[in-house]
Amino acid sequence: MIPTLSSNTQAILLLTAPLIIGRGTSTPDLLKAGEYRRLARLLRDIQQQPADLVGPHANDILRACQPAVEEDRLKRLLGRGFLLSQAIERWQTRAIWVISRADADYPRRFKARFREDAPAVLYGCGDVGLLENGGLAVVGSRDVDAALIDYTMSVGSLAARAGRAVVSGGAKGIDQAAMRGALEAGGQVCGVLADSLEKNAMNREHRNMLLDGQLTLVSPYDPGAGFNVGNAMQRNKLIYALADASLVVSSDINKGGTWTGAVEQLEKLRFVPVYVRSIGEPSPGLEALLRKGALRWPNPVDVEALEEVFAEPAPLSPKAEQGGLPLDAGDARKDDAYVLPKLNALQTEEGNTDVAAAANLKESPEPDSSDESRAVTSTSLTSSIEIDNVTQIRGIPAENLFSAVREAIRQILSTPMKESDVAAALEVSNSQAKSWLNRLVAEGLIEKRNNPSSYVTKSKQLFE
Repeated sequence: MIPTLSSNTQAILLLTAPLIIGRGTSTPDLLKAGEYRRLARLLRDIQQQPADLVGPHANDILRACQPAVEEDRLKRLLGRGFLLSQAIERWQTRAIWVISRADADYPRRFKARFREDAPAVLYGCGDVGLLENGGLAVVGSRDVDAALIDYTMSVGSLAARAGRAVVSGGAKGIDQAAMRGALEAGGQVCGVLADSLEKNAMNREHRNMLLDGQLTLVSPYDPGAGFNVGNAMQRNKLIYALADASLVVSSDINKGGTWTGAVEQLEKLRFVPVYVRSIGEPSPGLEALLRKGALRWPNPVDVEALEEVFAEPAPLSPKAEQGGLPLDAGDARKDDAYVLPKLNALQTEEGNTDVAAAANLKESPEPDSSDESRAVTSTSLTSSIEIDNVTQIRGIPAENLFSAVREAIRQILSTPMKESDVAAALEVSNSQAKSWLNRLVAEGLIEKRNNPSSYVTKSKQLFE
């Protein structure tokens, strides 16, 4: 699926994007991430959207935004309409799409895990829906020997056979080997690029796979941007955020992007389990990551063994220092409350959550939970309740929350579905879906089938 360019995204591009269309393009005083974050909060507080900054009442709104950004500066940035039109034309001829945090197509994982620190804009090529599939993140060094390349390709191939996407950074060496192994085995790949999206999108080798939905390339940086060490470091967290589990094949120690990204996951963000290669030539970098809490890769040889990797729960973590949150966050009550964006809990006038309303939301329109959109009456627990406060909500036993989950699963399992499909339908991680499915199997409400592995409702009456 290729998303359309929304009016909100166009406004955000004017405010934050360099709009590179040639070597001579000058970059004005763009809003930095923190500045745009303050502006987005203010717009939300006054019930406006970015698109309203160029609407019929723009002057009044711009004046109201002065506490966040100077009015004259906003006008200069918003006056780049002609440059934006040139950039859009260039991107469209290359099948490059652009989405922002204000769009429904924006990756749920980024919103959930980074909150306001999620990139304001994402550029990409290929099926944007692939960004919601999760999968195995595979990362490592650029300069490696042929044996490690072959090993990494075999990991990518196994992930493809298991129906798991590979997420990597597109750099030469380990990244490209994992992606190539998956693609050659007919699997899906998401490449999170730090530079040169336009060049990669036009690569003849990639073109058919991009058009066929087998490959998606995405970047928070302008499609024409060149390599920058800082950008490469920053995008590493995005790779982990799109995945359900991760494997570090090779790493230096105390230096390099692979090391920095893995340590950040282990010590701060903790989005997914971090595995390290456990066979072949020993590596001081990998041994150091083990000491920091990484897990030894179990070297699965078949699909069933690989699925055990994804059953490993994400590390428990408090709210990350810069706003990040794991998709699975602690005990059952936290999980049930936090990772159910499709079972949005309505707030009553007294401020308590109406669980009965949450269970019946299938009959209500789904609210727009983007932080750039106007406020709505019904709000998702994922956007209205901080995870640290979930256990303090009164009158919401975990069993009541699970009742809503049970009802949702009853409906979607009228026909057999794989665990990953259930996770996608509920918009939760695969490990969370597996936990719920195992519980319902134990209760005798659903059954697990083999060849292929799937789940289906035993009897509707059992749920009533």
